[in-house]
Amino acid sequence: MYSSITSLSLRLQPGDDIRNSLSRLLLDRELPAACVLSCAGCLSRAALRLAGNGGGTIIEGPLEIVSLSGTLSPQGPHLHIAFADSIGRVLGGHLLDGCIVLTTAEIVLAILPDVRFSRRHDAATGYAELVITSPVEVTP
Repeated sequence: MYSSITSLSLRLQPGDDIRNSLSRLLLDRELPAACVLSCAGCLSRAALRLAGNGGGTIIEGPLEIVSLSGTLSPQGPHLHIAFADSIGRVLGGHLLDGCIVLTTAEIVLAILPDVRFSRRHDAATGYAELVITSPVEVTP
């Protein structure tokens, strides 16, 4: 499926929660679909779900964001984050509420105006998984 894109750049402030801020942005601007193109910043605290672990893990910072990726739908984001501590150890996983900006989070989003993202429970995985629809057929 092909789609045109536009970009949206933002800077989150100290104390902002990354997941909540991006979810609110999508709803406030009534955006149908977006994905993260890039993110650089620093966290005072990270909250994530590690692979194969049902619960959340809290890591206290400072932590440098080395990667943020994922999709944003009106029903919520699916984001993964990787960050490094003060000696360069990197940890990553599924981003949860509670990833708090220490100094900045400079984020560039791709807005996909020709696509609609939604989430629907998938019996095979047990999670609300991404559903992609396009009201406009775009040919390459």
